[in-house]
Amino acid sequence: MTIHDRLKDSDREKEQVASSGSGWAENVDVLSCHTAYQGFFRVDSYCLRYRLHTGGWSQKIERELFERGHAVAVLLYDPDRDALVFIKQFRIGALAVCWDPWLLEVVAGIIENGETAEQVARREVREEAGCDVTTLERVGCYLVSPGASTETVELFCGKVDSFHVFGIHGCVDEGEDIIVSVISSETALRMLAQGAFNNGAILMAMLWFALHRDRLRQEWLSG
Repeated sequence: MTIHDRLKDSDREKEQVASSGSGWAENVDVLSCHTAYQGFFRVDSYCLRYRLHTGGWSQKIERELFERGHAVAVLLYDPDRDALVFIKQFRIGALAVCWDPWLLEVVAGIIENGETAEQVARREVREEAGCDVTTLERVGCYLVSPGASTETVELFCGKVDSFHVFGIHGCVDEGEDIIVSVISSETALRMLAQGAFNNGAILMAMLWFALHRDRLRQEWLSG
């Protein structure tokens, strides 16, 4: 639920805050909120103030908030081959900062209404990597850019058989053209140490994997 939604139902939000024991809501005063842009994504414009660490209230501040929904990302690991499956696709954000716009990434997708994060993880792995997850382990959840967006990412590691993973995948009607690659864990960890990964989801997933690889392989091979 966003602040925009809470403004429409303040009584229900107060009940939720009280029942959860959270006191942060009383420290933020949202003075106004309206939708500044509605297209494929949405931008909301806020005027608000918040309590200062030293006491009292901040001055009124205006902020725009990018609303794009919530996502799932999945690092794919084959314990039998001790290898990871990555995807590569075009990203306009990288193009805009003059980086190579074909980024090496983990599988990811947006959570639609009525879907669980686990359902999205399995669906996106089939669509983007052409394989099926047999086991999912939750890594964590994080805000992508808390200064400007509500987007969160539920991060998982998924067990797959990478033997037949190859080719180009994705939904053509969504403009996707995704190629998959299988990289040994040793090579991927060297790439991590060399700074070869340049987007948030793959960096967080690989840092987690570096800590959990041995335990994960032992558990998934024995299972």
